[in-house]
Amino acid sequence: MPLPVAAAAEMVVAPGNTPTVAAKHPVDALPGVETGIGIASMGWSELAQAVAHCQLCSLAGTRTQPVFGVGHPQAHWMVVGEAPGEQEDLRGEPFVGAAGQLLDQMLAALGLSRQAGPPQQQVYIANTLKCRPPRNRNPDPAELQQCQSYLLRQVELVQPRVVLAMGRFAVQSLLGSTEPIGRLRGRVHRWRERPLVVTYHPAYLLRNPADKARAWADLCLAAQVLRAAGA
Repeated sequence: MPLPVAAAAEMVVAPGNTPTVAAKHPVDALPGVETGIGIASMGWSELAQAVAHCQLCSLAGTRTQPVFGVGHPQAHWMVVGEAPGEQEDLRGEPFVGAAGQLLDQMLAALGLSRQAGPPQQQVYIANTLKCRPPRNRNPDPAELQQCQSYLLRQVELVQPRVVLAMGRFAVQSLLGSTEPIGRLRGRVHRWRERPLVVTYHPAYLLRNPADKARAWADLCLAAQVLRAAGA
């Protein structure tokens, strides 16, 4: 069973090159959580509890439940999405519904799964925000900032060999860039001492199927990164 637990780019590597790796008690009652210091030392169980009881922003008052993450806790791939939607909020799992089904199909085409298998055949999936914004509105910058320490700790615990950033807000949160996805995809970015590939969010692909081929090329690029690293 998977473990169901809820910066700027430093350089760019050309696609043909091999990248070299050089990044019910309220949670704010936990020591250091407000500044992220406490979060940076948490294990999986502590981190899941912190997210479950987080009250650091107003989304705590409107969510059904937080959406922490799912997948192998030491997966070679880590997929980072944007914010939970209605179905994610109800089920407590990222990327469910039609967008999640499309993502699972794309991953399966590479022999990957969120559900079973060794680390090299699994992904760990998390969102930049752990709570659904009301009416699926865009994430607020302050909300992204409050949640960032949770995501960074997930990355440090998983230690993925490649990160796949899906969608505009995931890219903004991780790379600190406001450039369009189309200008950032197609190459390997360096982020926190690990390779990162930018691609479109599956929900976008459902509305714009013509870009599915580009998204598939992005996944193949990420797979190429792992092959080049011998993973």
